[in-house]
Amino acid sequence: MNKVSQAALSAKKSVFERIAGQEHVSKAELLDEFGLTSSSLTRLLDELTSEGWLAEAGFGESTGGRKPILYQVNPRHKVIFGLEISRLYSALGLFDLNMKALSYCRWTMDETMTPEKLVRHVSAKIDVMLQENGLDKDKVAGIGVGAVGPLDRHRGVILEPRYFAAAGWAHVPICEQLEKETGIPATLENGANTALIGEHWALRGEKVQHMLYIHAGSGLRSAMMSGGSLVHGAMDMEGSIGQMIIQTDGPRLHNEGNYGALEAFASVQALEKQVREQRKMGRSQLAGAENFQPDGIHFDMLVEALNEGDPFIRELFTQSAVYMGIGLANLINILHPETVILGGALINAHGLYYDTAISVAQKNIYYYPEYQPVFSKGVLQEHAVSTGAAVMMFKQLPL
Repeated sequence: MNKVSQAALSAKKSVFERIAGQEHVSKAELLDEFGLTSSSLTRLLDELTSEGWLAEAGFGESTGGRKPILYQVNPRHKVIFGLEISRLYSALGLFDLNMKALSYCRWTMDETMTPEKLVRHVSAKIDVMLQENGLDKDKVAGIGVGAVGPLDRHRGVILEPRYFAAAGWAHVPICEQLEKETGIPATLENGANTALIGEHWALRGEKVQHMLYIHAGSGLRSAMMSGGSLVHGAMDMEGSIGQMIIQTDGPRLHNEGNYGALEAFASVQALEKQVREQRKMGRSQLAGAENFQPDGIHFDMLVEALNEGDPFIRELFTQSAVYMGIGLANLINILHPETVILGGALINAHGLYYDTAISVAQKNIYYYPEYQPVFSKGVLQEHAVSTGAAVMMFKQLPL
């Protein structure tokens, strides 16, 4: 492709994504933003409309002459699947080109959910969702996948993630497997990054440029956006935040990683470990776990006990949240984001955790209160990873 063709394709893509960024746009607005002549822009809009990507959306207000034609994305010209693969839960969403969820489902990642079973499960759900929405498979542009890392994004391989309940999750060519089973192209990115992509899309009207995302579940994951673009390091190790050293003489989690690392204090795995150890030493029964051996105690039982006011469990969650707040402050003092979004099972378990972590972080932010990042649980919350995976695929659409 020559330079002229590449430039035209780039302009076409940019115009399309700009229109997709809001409900409807006039040609005059586009002329103000892009360095294109009126005839060139008209040609691009006509192409996008005739190809089915855009549709006319009526007329805007007149500023003295003819009312301007408004353009909008044709939402069902193509559809996209967004798949989340996490340790505790996974989810699949079907999205139109406005990133509106047409269907959504979520399931537990138990000890039977091997990669092979997950791929079959996803394939069956895809068929059901398309049928429910009266869509043929040729309408599907692709499957965006947000998964627990570490990953080889370019080869579409999940490498050696920790803490999956099922066996077989090392060196999984997930994109190849999905494409073979479904006939739909798939693209892989780590789940923290797709969550951040999704939340950034949800906040696109606010034009936030610097965002930090933290996911606290079985492990800890993070993602950073600077200048509106994801920050990728030399290695795809989204879980590295968990190895931030908080206490130099502290414990290790499951005898792995750094001593005194954040994940040993502020993760689902860490809380389960602490409660199991207390039960083994003869501590009184935990609410909801009377008939379980210590190794049978899981996070949902801890959340139930917390909601019932168990003082020991409340203290454990509070301590964990304090350490999370310290870790947050360390990251904020280095990265200086405008917005910090927290997600994951641990953050959403109880308001106590989120509130404590934010309070501790604020007290340890350098330049506070002059510099105050905005904290939130996000707009999309538990749908962030799957929505962001779909947005990622949307941005890769071949026009």
